[in-house]
Amino acid sequence: MAREIPDLEAVVRTGTGKGAARQARREGNVPGIVYGDGKEPVAINVNYNYLLKRLKAGRFLQTLFNLKVEGQPDVHVICRNVQRNIVKDLPTHVDFMRIHDNSRINLFIHVDFVNADKAPGLKRGGTLTVVRHEVELEVLASDIPDHITVDLEGKQIGDVIHISDVTLPKGAKPTVERNFAIANIAAPSGLAVADEAEAEA
Repeated sequence: MAREIPDLEAVVRTGTGKGAARQARREGNVPGIVYGDGKEPVAINVNYNYLLKRLKAGRFLQTLFNLKVEGQPDVHVICRNVQRNIVKDLPTHVDFMRIHDNSRINLFIHVDFVNADKAPGLKRGGTLTVVRHEVELEVLASDIPDHITVDLEGKQIGDVIHISDVTLPKGAKPTVERNFAIANIAAPSGLAVADEAEAEA
């Protein structure tokens, strides 16, 4: 399932430099820049509260946006940096990079776990220990998956689920070459203690 590309609204910022940026902040905006794709950079302003709401929603740096700037054609962008006030940790500047639909980009994709009710290890009291809630994948900008799915059916206590065990969306591949773990089925504490006692005996 491809992820829906959300809109992000901004306006062109008149003037550049620190003075214009300070003026933008006084007016309740966060100054930013849009660059890349062989085109001239464009200075923009994003409404402060509007941006803060999206930052608090999470995964801002991993989301492809459809940037809408009045008087200009829509363009797909990804945020490459959010500068923050070192005291208040609030946004003071944002950088966006233009992305072609046929560009390949690295994004963190959410991991969904299904069929927990069909995992014998969990039925026996085991615990699903998630190592990675998100996995960084190289994906096509025009076909960003909303999530990847880990099937827990048949999983026993002690089983480890690696990235190689997961069917990735078409065109997606991990950015890390090693076969890293995503999750495991850990033994319940009582069973672990019993196993240790048996091993010692």
